[in-house]
Amino acid sequence: MRPLNLEEPILTHYKWYQIAQWPVFMMPFRPFFLLASIWSVIAISVWVMVLSGDFQWQTTLPATLWHAHEMIFAFAGAIAVGFLLTAAQTWTNIPTLSGAKLMALVFIWAATRLIFILYPHLLPLVILGQLAFWLSAIVCLSNMLFGAKSKNNYPFIAVLTALCVFNVLFLLLSAQGNFASARTFSQLAVLGFMLLIGMVGGRVIPFFTARGLKLDHQVRTPRLDKALRVVSVLGMCGFALSQLFSVALNPGYLIVLGATIHLLRSGLWFNPDIRYVPLLWSLHLGYLLAAIGLLLCGLSFFIAIIRFTDALHLITLGGIGLTILAMIARVSLGHTGRALNAGHTMSVAFMLLACGAVIRALLPHFIGPHLAWFSSAVLWAAAFTLFSLSYFNVLTQKRVDGRRG
Repeated sequence: MRPLNLEEPILTHYKWYQIAQWPVFMMPFRPFFLLASIWSVIAISVWVMVLSGDFQWQTTLPATLWHAHEMIFAFAGAIAVGFLLTAAQTWTNIPTLSGAKLMALVFIWAATRLIFILYPHLLPLVILGQLAFWLSAIVCLSNMLFGAKSKNNYPFIAVLTALCVFNVLFLLLSAQGNFASARTFSQLAVLGFMLLIGMVGGRVIPFFTARGLKLDHQVRTPRLDKALRVVSVLGMCGFALSQLFSVALNPGYLIVLGATIHLLRSGLWFNPDIRYVPLLWSLHLGYLLAAIGLLLCGLSFFIAIIRFTDALHLITLGGIGLTILAMIARVSLGHTGRALNAGHTMSVAFMLLACGAVIRALLPHFIGPHLAWFSSAVLWAAAFTLFSLSYFNVLTQKRVDGRRG
């Protein structure tokens, strides 16, 4: 081996660009599903240490806002981007982000996570990192959808754009010390993810159910799907007006109506045989918990005993969390050419996360808020640790059928 010549470009010795050819960078779902899941375990563990007093949060930014940002915008945002950029290739037959470009997007996301946890006072850098991540994903998705004139999928661009705006405003308001308004934008983002789950769920839940149970047809709800999009957008607008501008209106009516539509679709999609298929019952249960959580959020505007924040956590843990876990487990197997069998380990993970959602949302009044928060966080960490360990090889190795993807 010849000695290292420091005058030569470093790339001649460390061929970092070869890393971009690793299987993990073949498709967007691979790095984002894996890293986002691992990061959620780290972030929730930090939150547990903050709650227990073992980690001193040395910054003017409240730890609750950092926790909300990393679980909503960082974790769920990365999963959404990984899924949509992967699905867009199927929708359009146009190659999606891969190789060096995908690695660059992953680097932006990961670097922003490190900056925010190690130097949370450097919010301008975090804002730039998050903005670069969202805009890159939006531009890539737009190029694919517009290039194929895939008009049915244009609404996904609007949803990602809305999440980007909510994220940037959350950080800007946090930097200004307007923590109450910043928290409102994190809550708006949760409602935005409910819309995204409703849009994606309306396509994949009936399809996955029909495929998983080998049915001749899938249940479709086109009218409810359209109504849900309209009601969800109006509900978000009403919530924003009432919380940010003190407009004298009650968004609870629209939120309850949206939840009712979710519940109707959930009932129409249900098939008792899903109980034998973990990849199905987990997906249906996650969607049902999301709908119930949204219903409780709406009812909190009418019934004082129902706390909006507790109901919101039934959406974030049970709806967004469990739906994500079920989706990424199924998508990871399908897109790597493996049998659609989650196994016992993932069944346990699904149950742990569902229990964590119920504990966080419904039991603070009975076992105490601190214990409920702590228990649900531990169960989340356990569930996504099981996924990360079980699916590490799935997401980092080539497809088993030899195809690229």
